[in-house]
Amino acid sequence: MSTSAQHITCLIIGSGPAGYTAAIYAARADLKPVLYTGLTPGGQLTETTEVDNFPGYPKGVTGPELMEDLKAQAERFGTEVRFGLATKADLTATPKRIWIDETTEITADTVIISTGASAKWLGLPNETRLRMNAGGVSACAVCDGFFFKGQEVAIVGAGDTAAEEATYLAKLCKKVYMIVRKDEMRASKAMQHRVKNTPNIEILWNTVTEDILGAELVEGVVVKNTISNELRTLNVTGFFVAIGHKPNTDIFKGQLNMDELGYIDVVGGSSKTNLPGVFAVGDCADKTYRQAVTAAGSGCMGALDAERYLAAEGIH
Repeated sequence: MSTSAQHITCLIIGSGPAGYTAAIYAARADLKPVLYTGLTPGGQLTETTEVDNFPGYPKGVTGPELMEDLKAQAERFGTEVRFGLATKADLTATPKRIWIDETTEITADTVIISTGASAKWLGLPNETRLRMNAGGVSACAVCDGFFFKGQEVAIVGAGDTAAEEATYLAKLCKKVYMIVRKDEMRASKAMQHRVKNTPNIEILWNTVTEDILGAELVEGVVVKNTISNELRTLNVTGFFVAIGHKPNTDIFKGQLNMDELGYIDVVGGSSKTNLPGVFAVGDCADKTYRQAVTAAGSGCMGALDAERYLAAEGIH
């Protein structure tokens, strides 16, 4: 072990519901966890204005408030929360070695990875502005669809996630426009049939989004047919982007088993990775649910798995 490296029993990489919940359980188990927040303390939820589906908040809560509550609870039990980004890792070493901001070296007996996944966006200026100002642009229909009940919305995407979210929105909204860039969908045949058999979903084939209208809230979306170049304005109040997520796992590639998209593989029913003492929780290992409450649950699993690993190794 490097004499210059600080040694930690339980290192948690990444904040958000998974990281903070792991910290709460690890701290209560006296593992003295240290959590590095990453560049966005609190993760994706800090960009969400209203959270109405997290248990225990009957009147709802803002994303930043929820994250501050979880952080305070983790710190109450002794978690040390530090701002910093893990930029390099050697998880095959004993103990594990992680570098923060390319300079600070940490060694750890156990590592809980909760680095999350980042939604992919179209990159339109008004998309970014309205998303950051909670103006009706979202990457999660399950999270935000309720706010558009009885209204008309648009969703971009052609895969299984887009199809599933379109049918979910169709149950709440008066009309759903599904914007598909090509003349076919990537979604499974079953999901395509479900979309096509939902009467209030209109699929716009060979169509791309040109602009999102609205000063403070979404007031419409300008789309273009890529064959005719015809422009059309959709009178919608919500705009959902479902073109995929990218798990924040690049620094672990070549060491941890992952799927083709970069999501970390875990042993079924646990948070265990292919490397002993390394655990993955939250959205970096979950491409199916991606909810705050499921992330929190997996964070609990990560801490319990880490505690049991340390006990079996005689470290704690």
